[in-house]
Amino acid sequence: MTAPEQPVDGLSDFAELMAHEQEFSGDRIDPALRRRRRRRGLIITAVCLVALLAVTGGYVGWALTAPVNPPAVTTRAPQVPVGEAAAIATHTAAASATSIAGADAYLGEGASGTWSATGTGEPLPIASITKLITALVILDAAPLTSADDAGPTITFGKADHDLYDVYYVQGATIAPLPTGTSMSLHDALAVMLIPSASNYAEALSSQIFGSQNAFLAATRDWLAAHGLSGTTVAEPTGISPRNTSTPADLLAIAKLAAAHPAIAKIVATSSVSIPGAGPLHNTNDLLGTAGITGLKTGNLGEGTHNLLYTATLDVGAADPLAVTGVVLGGSSHAAVNATVIAVLESIRSGFHQVPVATEGQEVGSISTPWGSAAKMVIAESASIFTWSDTPIELTMDIDTPPTYRDGTVVGSVTWTAGPNTVTAPVEIAGSIDQPTEWWRLTHPSELGSLMDAGD
Repeated sequence: MTAPEQPVDGLSDFAELMAHEQEFSGDRIDPALRRRRRRRGLIITAVCLVALLAVTGGYVGWALTAPVNPPAVTTRAPQVPVGEAAAIATHTAAASATSIAGADAYLGEGASGTWSATGTGEPLPIASITKLITALVILDAAPLTSADDAGPTITFGKADHDLYDVYYVQGATIAPLPTGTSMSLHDALAVMLIPSASNYAEALSSQIFGSQNAFLAATRDWLAAHGLSGTTVAEPTGISPRNTSTPADLLAIAKLAAAHPAIAKIVATSSVSIPGAGPLHNTNDLLGTAGITGLKTGNLGEGTHNLLYTATLDVGAADPLAVTGVVLGGSSHAAVNATVIAVLESIRSGFHQVPVATEGQEVGSISTPWGSAAKMVIAESASIFTWSDTPIELTMDIDTPPTYRDGTVVGSVTWTAGPNTVTAPVEIAGSIDQPTEWWRLTHPSELGSLMDAGD
């Protein structure tokens, strides 16, 4: 039969523990072994501590010296301004044309030819502007070597004197020309051009060519040689409405006259006194106004007032502009003058300085992961000289600076309009501080690799 199970309780467990007491008794463990075990534990503990300190020290050293990413630079180009469009005054006369030399870079390559024109371009009566053609034809046959060259002496006879009465009854402008009067070619041209004396125009042209027929033949040849097919000259004074020309031809004639030293000086003279002819006053009363330097008026009465003119305009460019213009068929002398002045002033005011930047204008920003930030600003105000609403182009160049300190130049902004360019520097406003030690220790993901720590 089966033996009865022994009761299991706490006393029996204790008895069993006591029975094995000797296994745990310190007296049974070799003291040398115990010392070795203790020493080994101390060594392991020390190694662990050293390793922990090494790892911690390495991280700290790395975190404090590891490179950080450069600041992030964001740029935004400043808005490009648009200049105010020029409002050029318009002529109310039958026809007009304007040429502007020295401004092709602003106005286009055709500006020095015909920059603007009104009317049909068909030939119209030119009245006393004819005398300018007469002077050019005469000087082609009897040249003056300079503006002050007197030229040959001309002696006028009774037939020349009689022309005074011929033109007086026609209501033309005349000047005294007594029989036997002698004067230089230069002075005779001055009497013909400054007060627009018609009797001198016929008398002088007959003296130089021998007859009016010879003069008219020479005039036709001269016009053909200069390609002035739109111009017709029937007599030397302009009193005939058959003397006609186109605005385009007249611009060419004006440039030829202005390029001739003697004519240019004569037509720029407001008044002069010449022996035999007396005091003379220029019919072009715009001389010296709005930069006007010449050339010739002409009219055949109401609605036929003309002006062929040259002007020098200082508009702020490197050199003044040379303007040549013509107005044909104006309602009155005063109306023509007023319109010419308005046109010249509107051309002048069409050239202007356009502000493109102001000092301190923000064009970008600099930021870092550790919260330091600065602005990029234009360091100085700038403007560009241009014509009307010529488009202004902008380029911005930003470089990586050696330092991110206040005032460091980091690039430039350049504006271009027509032939002109202006550049302003871009600099840092504010400073980028280095990250703090605490930020480095607490942002390992923002730092470079451990291999970079010694760099």
